[in-house]
Amino acid sequence: MRSTIAAVVAGALLARLRAPLTWLMALLATAAMCTAGCASAAGQPVPSADGLGKITFAIGSDDINWLRPVIAKWNAIHPGQAVTALYLPQAANVQLDQLVANLQAKSPVYDVIDMDVVWTAEFAANGWIIPLPESKFPLGDFIPSAVKTAKYQSRLYAVPDYSNAGLLYYRRDILTKAHQQPPTTWAQLKYLAKTVAPRYGLAGYAGTFAQYEGLTVNFAEAVQSAGGSILNPSDTQVTVDSPQALAGLQFLVDGFRQGWIPRSTLRYEEVAAQEAFESGRFLFLNDWPDVYATLGPDANRTYGIAALPGPGGPGSSSLGGANLAISAFSQHQGTALSFIQYLTEYDQQKTMLELGSFPPVLESLYHDPSLTARFPYLPTLYQAIKSAQPRPAITSYDQASLVIFGETYQALEGQKTPRQALADMQKLLTQVVRSGLTPPLAEQGPARYSNNSPTQIPIGAIHT
Repeated sequence: MRSTIAAVVAGALLARLRAPLTWLMALLATAAMCTAGCASAAGQPVPSADGLGKITFAIGSDDINWLRPVIAKWNAIHPGQAVTALYLPQAANVQLDQLVANLQAKSPVYDVIDMDVVWTAEFAANGWIIPLPESKFPLGDFIPSAVKTAKYQSRLYAVPDYSNAGLLYYRRDILTKAHQQPPTTWAQLKYLAKTVAPRYGLAGYAGTFAQYEGLTVNFAEAVQSAGGSILNPSDTQVTVDSPQALAGLQFLVDGFRQGWIPRSTLRYEEVAAQEAFESGRFLFLNDWPDVYATLGPDANRTYGIAALPGPGGPGSSSLGGANLAISAFSQHQGTALSFIQYLTEYDQQKTMLELGSFPPVLESLYHDPSLTARFPYLPTLYQAIKSAQPRPAITSYDQASLVIFGETYQALEGQKTPRQALADMQKLLTQVVRSGLTPPLAEQGPARYSNNSPTQIPIGAIHT
C-alpha cells in the first residue's frame, strides 16, 4: 500500500522531499537496534505466559527532560519489569520511517510507542498496534479531542500521552517598550513584524517552514484560520483548493515576499526555530508549548504567549500531541499496558508539564491554581487545544503530509503561484485519499488484543 501511494504522488516529488539519506539513516538505526534486540521471524523469543517482563519505550529524543525521573521511579517500583527508553530522531518524518521499518519487519524491539497523534489510523489499520480496553483508563478525565485522536474506527488503539496546540510566542519586553499589545489578527502581526521588530534589531516572525511535517502544521493553521480546510469532516474528500485556503497560503507567501518572514526560516524545524527565537533574533515565534521550558527562570518577564492570530481575530491551531500505543509484536504487552496506565496518572502528567512543558491530557491540571501561577499561559493553552483542529485522520497520512508540505514549500519559494500549488495539491491529495479509503484492518478479522496466539497475550492476563 505504501509503495502504491508513493507512486501515485509521483516519484520525482518523493525523491526530492524525502531524500535517500533519511531512509538510510532510519535503516541503519534499525539495524543497530536489531543487533541488540531483534529476532528473526523464525527465532522470535516466546512471550512470557502472563505478558510481563522488561520493556522498551520508543520516544522522540526531544521529549526526554521529563522522562528520566519518571522512568527511574517506575523502575524502582518494578525492577522485574524495568523500562528502557529508545530515543528516536527529533524530526517526525524520520521517526515515522524508523518505526515503520521495524513494525513492517514485525520486530519486537519496541514495546510501548510514543507516536504522533496523526499516525494512529495508519498504525492501527496495518495491524502494527493493538486495540486497548477503554475500561482500563479514565478517558472521561482526559481532554475529549485528545481521546478522539487515539481511536480508529471507533476503537481505542492508543491512549493520549500529551496534547498540543500551536501558540504565538512574543517578546513581551520589546512590545512593552514599543507600547504595543500582542497581535490578535494577521494585520496586527504583519504590522508589528514589519515595523517594531526592525526598530529593535529583530526579524519579524519565525515558524517551522522546512520541508517536513512542521510545514504541514503551519499551512493547516493558516488555512483553518482563514475558514478553509484540507479535507471534509469525514476525511473522504479533498477541499483544499478553495478561496479560504488560498487566503491562508497567500498570507504566508506574502510574508516571505515582503520580508517580515525571513527566508532563513525555510530551513527551520522545531529546534532551529526555537533556538533562533531564544537567541534574540525574532519578535514572534509560532511553536509548540514545550518551548516554554527552555526560556529560562524569568521567562514571564521577557516573553509572552498568546493564541495564534487569524484574519479577523484569534486563529486556529493544529491539534498536536502524542499517543501511547502497544506494538502488536511486543513480547510483554501486560507490562506495556501497566506502564501506559502509569504514564497517564496525575503525578506523571504533572511532572511532564513541570519539567518539559508538555501539555497534559488530564483536564484537571489546567485548573490547578499552583500550576496556573507557575505557568500563566495554561488557560490560553487550554482554550487553544479545545478549539484546535486535527490534521487529516487517514491511513496514508504520511503521504498526504508529503504532498501538503511539498506543494506549500514550492509556493513559499516562489516556484509556483499559491493558486497553482493548491490546484496541484488538490489533485495529488485526491489520489492519496482514494488509495487509503479501504482500510486493511477491515479484512483482518477479530481484534488482535483478544487473539490468544503465541505472540499476543490473552486479555485476562493483563495486570493492573
